Amino acid sequence: MLDQPTDVAACASAPLAGGLDVDAATALAQTLKALADPARLRLLSLVAGSSTGEACVCDLTGPLGLSQPTVSHHCKVLVDAGFLTREKRGVWAYYAVIPGALHTLADVLGSAAVPADGRAASTARA
Repeated sequence: MLDQPTDVAACASAPLAGGLDVDAATALAQTLKALADPARLRLLSLVAGSSTGEACVCDLTGPLGLSQPTVSHHCKVLVDAGFLTREKRGVWAYYAVIPGALHTLADVLGSAAVPADGRAASTARA
């Protein structure tokens, strides 16, 4: 068990700066919640891996073993989170990955993890 400092001043060697503010953390949590489902992760990977760059909801039900309404719901969550676009063609909906959406997420996570001075935070404790 680690020794706990008895004096708060002894523990606070440097003020914390940067990181996400409350609004940004709330928005990011909603985005991550959209990805925190195995079916949605599989949907995103299926659409991203499509040879045409898009996939019809009718083609996504088989690989997932889910009903069309369930797949449509999961796709809507990914659309609302900013990962997919939806285009209606007749009775079917076609989905495509928004270019750069995952890179944007990685950038947000990366900027929250790197202090303002650009140095990587140390995980070692003194």
